[in-house]
This record gives sequence, structure tokens and C-alpha cells, in this order.
Amino acid sequence: MTRNNMDRKADITRETNETQIRLCLNLDGDGTSNINTGVGFLDHMLELFAKHGFFDLEIEAKGDLHVDAHHTTEDVGICLGQAIYKAVGDKAGMRRFGSFTVPMYESLAKVDLDICGRPYLHYETPLDFGKIGEFDIELAEEFFHGFVNNSGTTLHINVPYGTNQHHIIEAIFKAVAKSLDIATQMDNRITGVHSTKGSL
Repeated sequence: MTRNNMDRKADITRETNETQIRLCLNLDGDGTSNINTGVGFLDHMLELFAKHGFFDLEIEAKGDLHVDAHHTTEDVGICLGQAIYKAVGDKAGMRRFGSFTVPMYESLAKVDLDICGRPYLHYETPLDFGKIGEFDIELAEEFFHGFVNNSGTTLHINVPYGTNQHHIIEAIFKAVAKSLDIATQMDNRITGVHSTKGSL
């Protein structure tokens, strides 16, 4: 049975000593989101991720923000990865590959991905250290590590240039969203899984 006539949705719950998270994802949505992680910049990135990927996304997260935003950001990435993994199911009829480039003023983000079951992250950006509000910018990379390891995605993020930290990270999230939208689309030309191996 292919996924063409099935709901591609997932509900994920994660509870640890550091975070409590509930995440609901609909791959075939219209970009509606309701997100509250307690980390303002992360909320903003996930809202635009949902909007530009046409995913319906709900997230309610409570974390040890008295420490910092690390655990919350990483664990939300883990939950989003688990939701993608669950929602795509057996991947039958799905395009699998997606690439997109997003300009954000002086910054340019290029993303290429393969939902293939083999987690890998290449993250090449001009970002170093610093903060956007209370958000440590290195946490963007931690988010995507959690995402790829739990979604089984090979993800290449390349930002060849950019100076504004906000613009760089926003371009990345938008490019990932657009690439995922392409990769998760169903294609009636594809019979079964889109691989010569016959499985992913």
C-alpha cells in the first residue's frame, strides 16, 4: 500500500528531565502553525518553516531555560525529525530529493537533502558565535543535528556568504522548509520507493 491515500501526519511526545515537548505535524497542510517553545527566536524560525513548507505544525515545549536554550532547541529538532520520519512512512511514491536556494538580503542559503534513511549533516556557514536576542547562534546547528539523526535525512546546508546572523539563519530555515516540501511531494510517476534498491 502506498502513502498516496493516507494521512501523512504525526504526533510526537518527548519527556525528559530537561524538556517536555508535544509536536503535531501534517505534511500536507497549508502552513498553519501554533508554536510555543519558550525561545522566541526558535518560535519565529519554526513558524516560517511551517509557512514556507506548507506544513501544519503545532509545538508546545517546556524546557530548562533557566540553564539556557540548548536542550529545548536540540530536543525540538529531535521531535521534528521523529515527526518527519513517522509522517513519510514507507516513502512509497515520494520524490525523496529536494533542493532550494533562498536569498535573504545580503545572505544566501542553499539546501540539498535526501530523505533516504541515512542521517548526515553538512553545515557550512559564516556563523561563528554570538546571540540573536537570547538565542545562541550555534544552536541552529544543534537543531539540525537532532533533526537529521531522527528523520534519517542527508542534509547539506551551505551559506556561501552573508553577514547578518538573523538573515543567515532565517534563510537556512526557509531553504530547508522549501527543500522538504519538494522532497515529500507525491509523484504519480513513482511506483513504490524511488530507489533502484527497492527500499530506503
